[in-house]
Amino acid sequence: MAHANEPLDQVMQQYLHYLAYNRRYSVHTISAYRRDIKRLMVTLEERGNQLWSDAQADTVRAALTTARRADLAPKSIQRILSSWRSFFTYLLQQNLVKNNPAEGVQAPKSPRRLPKSLDPDQISQVLDAPVAADNPLALRDKAMLELTYSCGLRLAELASLNLLDLDLADASLRVTGKGNKTRQLPIGQQAIIAIKLWLDQRRQVKCLDPNALFINHLGQRMGVRGIQLRMAKMAAAHGQHIHPHMLRHSFASHLLQSSGDLRAVQELLGHSNISTTQVYTHLDYQHLAKVYDQAHPRAQNKAAAHPKEKPPHD
Repeated sequence: MAHANEPLDQVMQQYLHYLAYNRRYSVHTISAYRRDIKRLMVTLEERGNQLWSDAQADTVRAALTTARRADLAPKSIQRILSSWRSFFTYLLQQNLVKNNPAEGVQAPKSPRRLPKSLDPDQISQVLDAPVAADNPLALRDKAMLELTYSCGLRLAELASLNLLDLDLADASLRVTGKGNKTRQLPIGQQAIIAIKLWLDQRRQVKCLDPNALFINHLGQRMGVRGIQLRMAKMAAAHGQHIHPHMLRHSFASHLLQSSGDLRAVQELLGHSNISTTQVYTHLDYQHLAKVYDQAHPRAQNKAAAHPKEKPPHD
């Protein structure tokens, strides 16, 4: 049992012991907590404080400022603040402090990272490559790539597809996405061709899961990791780096660039909130800005448009 007047370091060690033996945290996680708490402890000691009960919200903010000056990423600072909140929650339970000074302090927001997408030429370089008609698994891989890009599928959605989800006569696909929500998607002509070629050869592969649309060489349903590896291998053979989410992002950005219909793209992607889809408007703007910089006669030589002022004569 810790006491309110015990040294800072001793209380921290008791907390780390609690994480190790009561919470069963890993050595790596405990090491991260130790580093995070020591950051706050340094700030306390620099202010002449000897007890954790001396920590106030301004102490936490000062320690965060120090972390920012160390050029830590916003996500790292968020993790540090989360560690402090958990630590003070423990101290409250032990009656070592009267409040949690980290509770009301806000961490800096992480910049929203835009998803990486490929341009149509890069995708065509892989999808238009010929595939041997007598190679069932290569035909399967091409069908997976074509269908993912054609419908903007999530990786888990692709892996869970069944034969009955396909309606090739109607050129449509039934997909069950997040929250067990079902949506009906159109399938492009190139994807239909690739799927038909795969289905013609599918019977040559041992099949232990007759429902699964895509099966591996053992006859089992393709798992997400297997899909990732096969797509990466096929793309690498043509000098590209592709993963399923990149195809989904490319699908969304290409549709938005062509149509400008954000609501339609939201429905196709299966986003419950349109704010999730709006990230692609940033991708669209980046594309337009790049085209502008390359094509507009007044976009270049900006330095000449704003020459440096000459120093005044003496």
